[in-house]
Amino acid sequence: MRGADVVAEARAWIGTPYVHQASTRGAGADCLGLLRGVWRALLGPEPADPPAYTPDWSEPSGEERLMEACDRWLCRKPLASEAEGDVLLFRMRADAVAKHLGILVRTGPDAGFVHAYCGHGVVESPLSQPWACRLAARYAFPERTD
Repeated sequence: MRGADVVAEARAWIGTPYVHQASTRGAGADCLGLLRGVWRALLGPEPADPPAYTPDWSEPSGEERLMEACDRWLCRKPLASEAEGDVLLFRMRADAVAKHLGILVRTGPDAGFVHAYCGHGVVESPLSQPWACRLAARYAFPERTD
């Protein structure tokens, strides 16, 4: 999968309102919905239905459900191996489960990512130190097989 294609599709979602559990460009998406929509645009139908989730998803149990799903359907990369189009998985607190996703659209000192952020919608944000220190895993989209 070309990183430039992932970046272009992710940026096409900017301005989409934040809507919990939605995944429709222009109408509404949360962070997982953004990833699902980019997947559909570039790879076709989703490989599985996403698990039901809530704002406190997996926190009571401590299960890494989102990381497990990413490990199953995406290609894990070393944290230091950045490339445009990478899927970024974040922990919002050091002791919390990973439950926020973004797509890297710029690398290097001015790195940035697109994500759906509650109260803001789908936006492009700098991958500043407060975000970078929360990075739990990095993934690439799989190659299209058809």
